[in-house]
Amino acid sequence: MDDPYEPDTVTWVRPQPVRPLGRPGPAGPAGPAGSRGPAGPGWGQGAPVGQGPDRGLREPRWQAPGPPPGPAPDEDPPDEPDSAPAGKKRKHFWRELLIIVVVAAALTLLVKAFVVQVYRIPSASMENTLQVGDRVLVNKLVYHFRGVARGDIIVFSGQDSWGPDAPPPSNNGFVRLWDAVLSNIGLESSQTYYIKRVIGLPGDKVACCTDGKVTVNGVPLTENSYLYPGDAASFPFKAVTVPSGHLWVMGDHRGDSDDSRYHTGDPGAGAIPENEVVGRAFLIIWPPSQLRDLPIPNTFSQAALHAGPAGAAVIGAENVGGMALSAVAAVPVAGAAAGAGVLGAPWLLLRRRRPVKAR
Repeated sequence: MDDPYEPDTVTWVRPQPVRPLGRPGPAGPAGPAGSRGPAGPGWGQGAPVGQGPDRGLREPRWQAPGPPPGPAPDEDPPDEPDSAPAGKKRKHFWRELLIIVVVAAALTLLVKAFVVQVYRIPSASMENTLQVGDRVLVNKLVYHFRGVARGDIIVFSGQDSWGPDAPPPSNNGFVRLWDAVLSNIGLESSQTYYIKRVIGLPGDKVACCTDGKVTVNGVPLTENSYLYPGDAASFPFKAVTVPSGHLWVMGDHRGDSDDSRYHTGDPGAGAIPENEVVGRAFLIIWPPSQLRDLPIPNTFSQAALHAGPAGAAVIGAENVGGMALSAVAAVPVAGAAAGAGVLGAPWLLLRRRRPVKAR
C-alpha cells in the first residue's frame, strides 16, 4: 500500500456514497452532511437526488402527492349518490316540488295583479259578442301605452258612478292592509265590476237616433256587426256631451243592457270615470268553442269621428299604441314562456354545480 506521507505516493480517495433527499437511510450512525465518515453501508447525507452508488440500479420512484379523494375536477357530482338512502332522496324531491309550487303561485298572482286577469261574464248585456259564462282576458297594461279608444270593450268599477259603492274601509289597520292586498291581486273585491263597449270619449256628443242609428259628433255608427240580432240601436235620447275624464259606454245587447243611457241621474250624467277602468277585454278564452279575439269594429275607424280634439288624440294613440297593443296582447304567450323559465330556475339552482376549471 502506498505511503500517504511520501511525496511521490498518489492516494485515491474513494467518494462517500450519498442517498437521495427524503429517502430513509439504513440503520446505523449517520455522519454530517457531506462528511466522509461512515453512514451505513454505502449511504451518506446531503447529496442531490440520484447521486448514490446504486444510481441506475434502484432509481428512486418518488411521486408528488396526488389530488385529494373525490370526483374529477371536470365532473359534476350527482345530486344524490346511488347509495343515498331512499328517505333522503324523497326529502329532496318534495323540497324541490314545494319551491316550484310556491314560485308558480307567486308568478300567477303577479300576472293577475298587474298584467292580465280573467273575468267571467255574468249577464246577457253584451250578447252576442259575449255570452253568459264566457271567460275573457282583460289586459291591464294596454292603457299605459295608449288611451281608451271608441269601440274598446272595457271592464270598469262602478265606484263613484253606477254603484254600488264599496263599504268604507275597516278601522283596523291590519284588516285594511289585508283587504288591499287581496284586492290588488284580484282574489277579493268589495266593488262591483261591469263590462261594456266604449261609444263616446271625453268631449264627444252622443245621441240617438239619426236614421235609426246612434251618432257620435253627428257621425252615425253602423253597428250591425256586433249588435244583438233584432235589436234597435237604442231608444231615442238627446245629445249628451261626455264630461272630461269620463266615457260613454253601452252594451251590445241594447234591449237588455243597463248602461250609460239609464244612469243619466248618476254622477257623470251616465258616463263612467276613466280612472275606474280596469283594462281592455281582448280575448275570449272559455269555452273553447268561443275562443277568439275582440277587435275594434270598423265603424269606429271613420275619419269623421276623429275631427275633434278627442279624435285627434285617438288617432295618435292608435298610431303610437298599435304596436304596443299587439305586444301586450301577446302577454299570455310570453308569460307562459317566461313562467317556464322561472319555474325551471329553482330546479337548476338546487343542483350543486362546480365551477369549470380554466384550461
